[in-house]
Amino acid sequence: MNEIEILLVEDNPDDLEMSLHALRKAKIANRVQVARDGQEALDFIFCEGDFADRTMDHGPRVILLDLKLPKVDGLEVLKRIKSDPLTRKIPVVILTSSKEQNDVIESYDLGTNSYIVKPVSLDQFVAAVQNMGMYWMLLNQPPVFE
Repeated sequence: MNEIEILLVEDNPDDLEMSLHALRKAKIANRVQVARDGQEALDFIFCEGDFADRTMDHGPRVILLDLKLPKVDGLEVLKRIKSDPLTRKIPVVILTSSKEQNDVIESYDLGTNSYIVKPVSLDQFVAAVQNMGMYWMLLNQPPVFE
């Protein structure tokens, strides 16, 4: 399986389509894995369930994570990622509609690398996702996983 560069965890079909559209416009959507709930995200990250045939050798370079997710919420997903030595260095960007300070604080306490509130307008949303994708895929220097 090709290396997945971005894991996009989003349950809202409209936000998912806008995010994928923005990534395509920025020409960084060729290796995106979508998870539509928190459990699917965990299964992908930790090579369980439907993704048991994957290996953790080629984890995502960045995870775009919504907070309000079915099955397992985003904060729990973040907690699992950042508490495991094999995944804690993967950058996680919270991309959510929540402006609640408790969510912001808890996300940073759990180790998020960035917290972005989804803009309301389509143009602002597309620009935010494009800028975020360009930063994490082209400018950020990730650690080498061994």
